[in-house]
Amino acid sequence: MKIEQIEAGLGVSGQIFPQDIPELAAAGYKTILCHRPDGEGTDQPTFNELQALARQAGIEMVYLPVESGKVSDEDVQAFAQAYAAAAKPALAYCRSGMRAVTLWGLSQAPQLGLTTVLSAAKSAGYDLSGLTYRLAGGSMAPGNVSHYQVVIVGAGSAGIATASSLLARDSKLDIVVIDPAEIHYYQPGWTMVGAGVFKPEVTVRTMASVIPPGVKWIKAAVAAFEPSQNRILLEGCRPISYDVLVVCPGLKLNWHGIEGLVDTLGENGVTSNYRYDLAPYTWQLVSQLQRGRAIFTQPPMPIKCAGAPQKAMYMAADHWRRAGHLRDIRIDFCNTGPVLFGVKEYVPALMEYVERYGIHLNFGHKLTKVDGEAKRAWFDVAAADGTHSTLEMEFDMLHVVPPQQAPDFIRASPLVDAAGWVEVDQYTLRHKQHANVFALGDVVNAPNAKTAAAARKQAPVVAENVVAALAGQEMQAIYDGYGACPLTVERGKIVLAEFGYGGKLLPSFPSWFINGQRPSRMAWWLKERLLPPVYWKIMLKGREWLASPDHSTQKDD
Repeated sequence: MKIEQIEAGLGVSGQIFPQDIPELAAAGYKTILCHRPDGEGTDQPTFNELQALARQAGIEMVYLPVESGKVSDEDVQAFAQAYAAAAKPALAYCRSGMRAVTLWGLSQAPQLGLTTVLSAAKSAGYDLSGLTYRLAGGSMAPGNVSHYQVVIVGAGSAGIATASSLLARDSKLDIVVIDPAEIHYYQPGWTMVGAGVFKPEVTVRTMASVIPPGVKWIKAAVAAFEPSQNRILLEGCRPISYDVLVVCPGLKLNWHGIEGLVDTLGENGVTSNYRYDLAPYTWQLVSQLQRGRAIFTQPPMPIKCAGAPQKAMYMAADHWRRAGHLRDIRIDFCNTGPVLFGVKEYVPALMEYVERYGIHLNFGHKLTKVDGEAKRAWFDVAAADGTHSTLEMEFDMLHVVPPQQAPDFIRASPLVDAAGWVEVDQYTLRHKQHANVFALGDVVNAPNAKTAAAARKQAPVVAENVVAALAGQEMQAIYDGYGACPLTVERGKIVLAEFGYGGKLLPSFPSWFINGQRPSRMAWWLKERLLPPVYWKIMLKGREWLASPDHSTQKDD
């Protein structure tokens, strides 16, 4: 945590974490103003988690969430009132501190003056020049427009891989990647962290270390898209124009979509491998549980890595079997959907493990509410006749996968379909209305599995088609819907599901090497030993091992 002093009585910072609260108390802070909405980042603690710790330390916390890049006049007024009433000194934070500084600047400029506000922000490392018109009391007006050949929104696996694949095809391309995050995660590794196989540290690197040489990185959030103007707007009202836009910011985990969940995540036996800081807690719970009831949930589709909910379950069950506790633990899999896995060819192998571990399958069970202290969970149960009922279940351990959706700034954009996902041609991954806009990864509406393996195959397709679009040539690269899900059914064995559009099986290896429909030790070796370096050293570097684009003109329906 790095605190910048804006004025006497107010400091600003980026995201704070539970371990920062004692330090803030020791520094004498009396009030913390939170301007970051819950669920904005995968490694972000919730406001309620921080508020409970702050109260114990004698610090008041105020929740004034502001969507990145969209500071309204109402937000400024709310900040002004809260700041005026706050005990000092106060700390205001968001993801990077930019929203906090923006709120302070817009609320204080009438008293302090434009020059003072701009100077104070600049001294603290924040550029408010894009807000000059608003700070001066006028309406928002864009300043100088920066232009790039290719603008990539999102620096996750899809964004970095696409940037690298573009440079591999044309090293002279003028590319910028836009993402406010300072950390890059290898999210497929979190299942292994939750199983005690990986240490969490091996799944994380600084963003600066993965940005390809020659690519510019703008550490900012996107506020809006203006595709008819070939322009996007960043936080602070900074405009960026482009020849081609690539959209790949991932998706949003909606922790607030389940009542009471944010109040108990990370304690009371409630965990999730879908968050970096919670995966180690999953392993703690699994390794300590000796009897009782463990519930694993799966929300409505689509979600990232649809096999991850049951991966956590199988690995936990295998540990309990090896430790001799399995017969004393009831395992429930509560899946909102109607089937164990969406591609039927892999179900027989999975059912063998369901039976081996004595798992109770509960289809049509949607988690709606959690009371961590009472160790109770409530489910909306859909019957075959269409009727619904509420079921209350007790638990000793609850592994939750939250409902998921496109990020808020995407859903509010003109790029999406009725469901809120970026609308693309599923083969070329070009936007259906805007010919110079492409998208890939979890944010698209293509009917493929949302996995890192899918992004690995999509990135070269998008790169090749972007180069063709820049040259005014016909696009040739085709994405076949490939996705992969290494289903960890026990420590040392994996059912390697690989499939494309329509559930078509697309194995990468001959069956004598890895038979994806059977548990395989070689597939485990692939997941544990090979895929992490493939991710960091091959995929993110633009080396397209087993990922070269398909140039066939035949599209399977």
